[in-house]
Amino acid sequence: MLLEEGLETVPPARRWPERVALAAFAILTITLAGLLWRANRTEPRPLIRFIVNLGPQAIDGASSGSEIVISPDGSRLAYPVRLQSGANGIATLQLDQTGPTVLAGTEDASGPFFSPDGQWLGFFAAGKMKKISIHGGPVATLCDAPGPRGASWGLGGYIVANLTLGGGLFRVPDGGGSPQAITDPAATGEATHRWPQFLPGGRAVLFTGHATTANYDEASIEVFSFDTGKWRVVHSGGYHGRYVPTGHVLYVNQSTLYAVPFDLNHLEERGSPVPLLEDVAGNRSNGTGQFDARNGMLVYYSNRYAPASWPVVWIDRQGREETIPVDPGRYSAPRISPDGTRLAMAVTQGGGGADIHVYDFQHKMTRITFTHNNSHPVWTPDGKHIVFLTESSKSQAIRWVRADGAGETRTLFEDKNELDPWSFSPDGHLAFSWLAADASYHVWILPLDLRDPDNPKAGPPEPFVRTKSNASQPAFSPDGRWIAYRSGESPAGIYVGRFPPSTPADSAKWQVSIGGDHPIWSRSGRQLFYEKGDQIMVVNYDGEHDSFSADKERPWSNRPLPMQIRSFGDTWRSDVAPDGKRFLVFPVPEKEREAARSVHAFVLLNFFDELQRRVPVH
Repeated sequence: MLLEEGLETVPPARRWPERVALAAFAILTITLAGLLWRANRTEPRPLIRFIVNLGPQAIDGASSGSEIVISPDGSRLAYPVRLQSGANGIATLQLDQTGPTVLAGTEDASGPFFSPDGQWLGFFAAGKMKKISIHGGPVATLCDAPGPRGASWGLGGYIVANLTLGGGLFRVPDGGGSPQAITDPAATGEATHRWPQFLPGGRAVLFTGHATTANYDEASIEVFSFDTGKWRVVHSGGYHGRYVPTGHVLYVNQSTLYAVPFDLNHLEERGSPVPLLEDVAGNRSNGTGQFDARNGMLVYYSNRYAPASWPVVWIDRQGREETIPVDPGRYSAPRISPDGTRLAMAVTQGGGGADIHVYDFQHKMTRITFTHNNSHPVWTPDGKHIVFLTESSKSQAIRWVRADGAGETRTLFEDKNELDPWSFSPDGHLAFSWLAADASYHVWILPLDLRDPDNPKAGPPEPFVRTKSNASQPAFSPDGRWIAYRSGESPAGIYVGRFPPSTPADSAKWQVSIGGDHPIWSRSGRQLFYEKGDQIMVVNYDGEHDSFSADKERPWSNRPLPMQIRSFGDTWRSDVAPDGKRFLVFPVPEKEREAARSVHAFVLLNFFDELQRRVPVH
């Protein structure tokens, strides 16, 4: 951990305007000091850390880019916020003012990035890359961006961006126009190039490359040269590389920020990495690091306020809670067995990956995987086996194992792109989502021959929903006749489709909700549940014949539910008991709920001085 001289914490209990006023004052102080750093660097200055509470409106968990960025002159910040409508927007905080400005026209936006002169802000929204003046005004669409993963705006009138999740990097005129591909990951056996940064001079781009589209702790920091048209690895093991003018590259690995000396002329490392900070937020599932460094300072989101562990709790409609007698842990993706006697879940140990554990409600926990890269457990219909996802540096695999941990693990399906196993039909069809070549998630069905359950045989996968609007989280109804899933089409929400389709061209679907995640069918009645924010919603449905109908959504409980752990990507935070009368949830411990509701930005003043002390460049 770096030094903490001059620590100033903005109390989380203060109201939003007061938070922002204090944030602006703190960062204005930082900016002035940053100017002094540039003007007179003969005497190294001590590191000073500020903690700024950006309030509950700020968002630090979106997936389309670093969520807090500094303008080139250090005069303002840009970051996503939650609007009153529930959509995301982009806010800028000018450091000599007392409050943020939400830019009209940035609804559903993420991944902000500044132009080199600081007068424009780029962002992604509605499948497009767009820009807007920092002073507001009309929004200009630059190009299609169906699955963006980062962008950098260069001095030469071009933006380099990942536009298609599993694809390479593109160069786009900053006035708009047709994207020009500059890298092809497949040419070097990789699956993705993302999170680019123009290097000084504009003749090279630093980026993150990986052989799969997950588990980015095992990714590489790579560099592309416009002079040669080629790219190569400069560091293995990390993601979201960023060059800073001290002659270092910063990157994240296992929530730790590292620095390594970097030769800008030869585009190569010149030394060994040094760990600097152990609490920098990063998402190993998509390779984004939540930090930015300019003008001698570092701004980042921290894992410090995220709970280190949490309990497992039953909750009923009246809000009554019953804590399951297991030690608090880093639990995720709960799945209750078909007979209701056991719970499968992913358990993360320390800063590493997760493994699948099974807890029976007779108070015994059994660990059934041991490789620290397993998640997304799904019970088979007979409750004797579990399907789960294994991520490696080369691929992702859907695997099969006995629920008691005995016997061998079998691989059912494998691909270099993202896979998410989700649910079984009563007759053994597995529904899963799969990241396709068009950079969108599709719903697929994997037929299985289960005549020998310890040696299942998978047939070729069959498409169920293929749309560029992203379809995921497919859940079979108890009778196997319907699949509920989340769709990003307009309006986004929970949809239901018929299974199997009456014809290969059958695309009939029924919308259940606007918004929502993780559909769950009641096993004891005609109800469909789903998560919406920090609430569980429910609809009654009728699916007796060839048509599906659902009534108006309503909260499952009239009492506030305990705040649940925020989820990233296609994970889930709750499951319903077989009788439909209670849910299993992972609540934030009471003493940590207020801090967890707000987003905190950490700002390190004189960071470049400290970096030169800690990691000398020879």
